[in-house]
Amino acid sequence: MRVIVTAGHVDHGKSTLVRRLTGMEPDRWAEERRRGLTIDLGFAWTRLGDEDVAFVDVPGHERFVPNMLAGAGPAPAVLFVVAADEGWMPQSAEHLAALDAFGVRRGLLVVTKADRADPAAATASALKEIAATSLGAVPTVAVSGTTGRGFDELRAAIGTLAGGLPAPDPDADVRLWIDRAFTVSGAGTVVTGTLAAGTIAVGDELVLGDARVKVRGLQALGKSHDRVTAVARVAVNLRGTAKTDVRRGDVLLTPGRWHATAEFDVRLRAADVHRNLVLHFGTAAVPVRVRPLGTDTARLTTASALPLRVGDRGLLRDPGEHRIAAGFDVLDVRPPSLARRGAARARGEELADPDLAGTYLRRHGFVPAGDFAAMGLPETGDRVGDWFADPARVAGLRAEAVALVRGWDALAAGMPVEALRQRLGLPAPDLVGPLLAGTGFEVAGGLVRRPGAGLAPAVGKAVETVVERLAEHPFRAPEADELRALGLGRRELAAAVRLGRLTAVAEGVVLGPDAEERAVAELRGLPQPFTVSEARRALDSTRRVMIPLLERLDAAGKTEPLGDGTRRTS
Repeated sequence: MRVIVTAGHVDHGKSTLVRRLTGMEPDRWAEERRRGLTIDLGFAWTRLGDEDVAFVDVPGHERFVPNMLAGAGPAPAVLFVVAADEGWMPQSAEHLAALDAFGVRRGLLVVTKADRADPAAATASALKEIAATSLGAVPTVAVSGTTGRGFDELRAAIGTLAGGLPAPDPDADVRLWIDRAFTVSGAGTVVTGTLAAGTIAVGDELVLGDARVKVRGLQALGKSHDRVTAVARVAVNLRGTAKTDVRRGDVLLTPGRWHATAEFDVRLRAADVHRNLVLHFGTAAVPVRVRPLGTDTARLTTASALPLRVGDRGLLRDPGEHRIAAGFDVLDVRPPSLARRGAARARGEELADPDLAGTYLRRHGFVPAGDFAAMGLPETGDRVGDWFADPARVAGLRAEAVALVRGWDALAAGMPVEALRQRLGLPAPDLVGPLLAGTGFEVAGGLVRRPGAGLAPAVGKAVETVVERLAEHPFRAPEADELRALGLGRRELAAAVRLGRLTAVAEGVVLGPDAEERAVAELRGLPQPFTVSEARRALDSTRRVMIPLLERLDAAGKTEPLGDGTRRTS
């Protein structure tokens, strides 16, 4: 299917044109048909050659420009309509400015009412206006809705236009901007929109705002389908969603693939914009505050978050002055703060760099692999596990990591991975190992150390003293002052435990490496069940040791608490 939007001044024959092409009534509301004035979006379709073509008929009156923008935003091509007897008019200019701001590049000029006046003058003036926009040079056809003149040529021209549209990606992430929401008896809530990319299937789970919704049914061109692939006008029946929960401007998204943002940086296609405007993107229209960053860049802050990607195009409208203020291209959907003096100017200079992905990676150092796609950026940098890393940042951190581990290694067997991660500011522990590649250090037992490295000599000697004492009385843990006298602090004890030289049963309470096995062997010789006191006497220990030791055995499934203060071995 191909989707084409109409545009043009009020009463220039857009709806008549669509009606004659399709045999369908695009004006949905009785008031529209009574007044002969389109006030909301209309939809109709037909088959031209080998293509199904759906038309989005938008209102031309200036009071309904927001409705027009909701239809034009998602459209890949346009039929621009100008009446031969009136020629270029104010809403012709605003509609063209909107299409230019959205960056629409494919279109066809249709000069209507050719039975009322010679279409030559209207054609020449319209082509001149259109040529100065993103549409550039477009073909033109003159028609009469009354006599039928030119409609064969129009159908052929639309077929050529439709056939030249780029093929959409059926595997792309879904972003369906909703332009209508209504209730169907027996089915529930139905939403409609133009599916510009991707595929939707019955049973799919999508995101709507903060909620997950399920696709109950699908229609395209009035027929039910199990799946619909872009480009398509699609109606989606949502299971368990109330009509009050959805409205025009909402969007259905592939879960986990989009980043919603209310603050983003853009390049403006205009030089003079006010600070407070209305942003139009897709079918959404939201208030926006504009903060200039440079001659053609700005920070936009919207009243509500939008799922945007780098490269998206939208427009800013000034409703007070009834004009399109600017079009914009999204440059960064996760921009840095502008808290420091001069930050806005510096940011504007940074945005001049065409390598947007590289700029983002250098700012963050490490980026989760999926984030580039979610932001609309190409992957860049070095792949490190599930991350992309800035090579310069990696080189600097690698040297810093080596120095940190060497300093730590002078005291104990190695540096805890989490301690190194925090000191380096790494976003995830799984980056530590790859960062140390080629340094001669390894991650083992939760420590960063040289392969085969043991405890530092002084620490190893102190631990050996503790082990010898425990050999005589295995469950009489050294007191804290005894450990301090030996030079064994928290770090040193943790290293000895990680290397299997000691067993920690509580903070500052350590036993020999085989303490658990020896305890279970002794406890099995007791009459079952046994109390804590009986266990303490059997192991020649203290409550300081016995309580945490038994709890550790419980957690390991080696003993079983019975709920009455007694236990038994498993």
